[in-house]
Amino acid sequence: MRCVRTTMAIKNTHVAEMQGLYGPFTMAERVVQKIWLQRDFDGQGATLTDGRRLQIRTTGRWNLLGGPDFCGAKLVLGGIEITGDVEVHFHAADWRAHGHALDRAYDKVVLHVVLFPLEAGEKPTVGAKGGIIPTLILLPLLHRDLEEYVSDDALEVITERDEWRFFAELAARPTEEVQSLLREKAQQRWLQKVYFAGVKIQKLGWEGALHHTALEVLGYARNRAAMLSIASRHPLDEWRVGVDAGEIFAGNRPLWKLHGIRPANHPLFRLLQYQRWVKARPDWPQKMTGLFAGCPNEALSSIMPTRQARQQFRLRETRQRWSLEIAADTISGTRFDNLICDGLLPLVSVNTKNDLFFAWFHWFMGDVPDQIRRMMPKLGISDGQMQPLCHGYARGLLGWFLECEARASG
Repeated sequence: MRCVRTTMAIKNTHVAEMQGLYGPFTMAERVVQKIWLQRDFDGQGATLTDGRRLQIRTTGRWNLLGGPDFCGAKLVLGGIEITGDVEVHFHAADWRAHGHALDRAYDKVVLHVVLFPLEAGEKPTVGAKGGIIPTLILLPLLHRDLEEYVSDDALEVITERDEWRFFAELAARPTEEVQSLLREKAQQRWLQKVYFAGVKIQKLGWEGALHHTALEVLGYARNRAAMLSIASRHPLDEWRVGVDAGEIFAGNRPLWKLHGIRPANHPLFRLLQYQRWVKARPDWPQKMTGLFAGCPNEALSSIMPTRQARQQFRLRETRQRWSLEIAADTISGTRFDNLICDGLLPLVSVNTKNDLFFAWFHWFMGDVPDQIRRMMPKLGISDGQMQPLCHGYARGLLGWFLECEARASG
């Protein structure tokens, strides 16, 4: 993914226009800062541009005022413990472009975190006193594609007070036009998920990709990065032999984000859930390909209403059967729907070379932001009858919103 344009306003409002799989999108520098803050990347594989290993004890305090982006981070650089500030940019060259080397407020920066790799022959980051500041490149370490990180960030700006303003433009169009537009956006999102599912399989293998995906979905948004870290540290074979979920939770306390977590979403509860899952279905990855063999793969050109599609292809019964045969009913409801749509269907589509977009589109909606759920009936794309809430229209609406945000930011 290539950055083609950057602009600068005030702190935390730097943006860059990226060329995505299906056109450009805009990313704010605060998204990169959140990736660092939440450790939403493969920290196990973190290596500095000079070849030294990086361990993160703490990411530091997020500084939303002037000066370095993070203050007082505790790091281990090549085996040496160090405490200092961290500055985050899209490119290493931004350090010089923003004049940080001449600003004494940045004298305590000990790590430069950048999203994109260095250009050929690019000079290292140099501080005010002439010393080289170590650099970490995030892009190769990311768990997900950039547009998903942007999506998470964009949803935070929609509030009940002004959410209708975001969707008023869409609401003014005829219902048929809105449905057609959102089907197009949904298909783009599906193809993107399939692409990155292929990348995940190539990197982790079939079982590894499924194992990482299962734990990621069980982590929800707050603890997704932590769960991915657990998946890397404890591969599926360890869970088959028998791990102690309580010990895993206790041994990784710095990773967890527990404030405001409902009991049912607590990471310890979810780890225990996965422990029961693997104990009951240790061979669940081997079952996947055959289990999905009968999954409907007709093209969406028929524009079949969701209720008709679910009845004709018995998707409700399929959902119950998959929950039992994949996860022994240890995970069900909306979280299981997210597992199917966000993880399993794209992975199986790649593995079997079978386009499962039709099933993905008409599948049950799962966990989506409340703002998206509220807007669908208001926009006429869900009537609770022939067109109940479905995953495809929800993702299409989210994709449309992200494009609007990109235009507004550009």
